[in-house]
Amino acid sequence: MDRIETCADMILESARIVVFTGAGISTESGVSDFRSPGGIWDRFDPAELNYQTFMASEAGREKYWEFSRLLWPGVAEAEPNAGHFAIAELYRLGKLEGIITQNIDSLHQKSGVPEEKVIEIHGTLKWVICLGCGKRYPRPEIQSRLDSGDKVPRCDDCGGILKPATISFGQPMPERETREAEAMSAGCDLFLAAGSSLVVYPAAQMPLIAKDNGARLVIINLTPTPHDRYSDVVFCEKTGEVLPRIVERVKAGLEK
Repeated sequence: MDRIETCADMILESARIVVFTGAGISTESGVSDFRSPGGIWDRFDPAELNYQTFMASEAGREKYWEFSRLLWPGVAEAEPNAGHFAIAELYRLGKLEGIITQNIDSLHQKSGVPEEKVIEIHGTLKWVICLGCGKRYPRPEIQSRLDSGDKVPRCDDCGGILKPATISFGQPMPERETREAEAMSAGCDLFLAAGSSLVVYPAAQMPLIAKDNGARLVIINLTPTPHDRYSDVVFCEKTGEVLPRIVERVKAGLEK
């Protein structure tokens, strides 16, 4: 039995499937990843875009917002790829408990997965939040301010510091989303990790939580990960090539 058929059989046999996605699935839609050469990340030092630098000074915030201003158009214009649509098909087939994603681009929602099925463990770029009063702004509204020359936008209501609703390097993880991701991982019977290097914690702990609680583990990533040795099946291939093949086999199995 080949690996595609093995994974399809696992999905057919499972009742609570969790899909975990990382940057690898988004780069196939053209979204820049700081580990990849070329593009916006070559113009900025990730070490200068951390949460402590952002909070420490107006200059730090200005640099962060300039980076974010340049990042947003590529994310806003990105479209889901074959990997995203394959996961969305699992949802339509009634085989998806939920998605835990490290990505901030909302491409899973664009592909047709309902918002309530997606845990964005590193936040989302489509909202901006006031760190003072908690007011949320749609990103296009703040992007217009930035493009008009406002280098460090402030909250209209309280004058507080605005920040994209993403989790920056050095910023505490969101408690609710982290708890929900841990509970979903512990409760699943099949955990499918797609496009993640599985080196960023605590997100990378999720497949291990699933495995420790008896779930089977499938990893699809272009390069090897530290968790491959725990996996039942490993693909070192593109998610957009592997996931559609698996889902087509699942559909064939459901039609029997």
